[in-house]
Amino acid sequence: MNKHIQPKVTLVGAGPGDPDLLTLKGVKALAEANVVLYDALSNEELLVHAPKKSIKIFVGKRIGFHEYSQDQINQLIVDNALTYGNVVRLKGGDSFIFGRGSEEIEYIESFGIPTFVVPGLSSSIAVPANQGISLTKRGVSESFWVITGTTSDRNLSNDVALAAKSSATVVILMGMSKLAQIVSLFQKESKGETPVAIIQNGTMPNEKVGIGTINSILQVVKEHQLSSPAIIVIGEVVSERNRLKGYYEEFAFNKVCARD
Repeated sequence: MNKHIQPKVTLVGAGPGDPDLLTLKGVKALAEANVVLYDALSNEELLVHAPKKSIKIFVGKRIGFHEYSQDQINQLIVDNALTYGNVVRLKGGDSFIFGRGSEEIEYIESFGIPTFVVPGLSSSIAVPANQGISLTKRGVSESFWVITGTTSDRNLSNDVALAAKSSATVVILMGMSKLAQIVSLFQKESKGETPVAIIQNGTMPNEKVGIGTINSILQVVKEHQLSSPAIIVIGEVVSERNRLKGYYEEFAFNKVCARD
């Protein structure tokens, strides 16, 4: 290693997809990067914030296709930090919400490399909000669960069955391949009429939304041809969506008029 190189790694949460939802701190971190390692869920438009001469490496993972294993990604981060100095690891959503960010931090720090974290806007909250779905609402929902639909052993998380028993709003990430199982668990708790929203490619121009109930959502998915990446929102707050959506549209309209 060049003794003048000062290795440093910053994990930056890229937000849910819309490039405008990257934080200012994330923009500043990218502007100082010598190397950017970015994944499949962080919008490539964000790379314009990095210096032109910086090295950009795609290390994304999608269902059925892995460019790199997690162990390889960990090693790539360390190798690039030791060789080039300042590395930014750009990860979709927030690095610590099912993003394996803590695993990467632990590995990097085992080499004595300083690490920093820039929180990102988690898709679990931002994507429903973008559709006018408030995860909590007085008198409707006092709490919410955020659960991974697919655990490391590729099974549905046991927490989904627990969440189905509660009155909380339930947000499930990476759960589309397990949707039939999720529906069955909620039906067992007599929750067949509970509203459900499925939001594909949330906050992006190609966003698609399906609204139904536990009993109807499988048919809605079929009719709307919804697939991954998508977020599943289950709870009474979904039925409040139309009124909230109207509010957001009115707010955006007033904002534009104020500018004019």
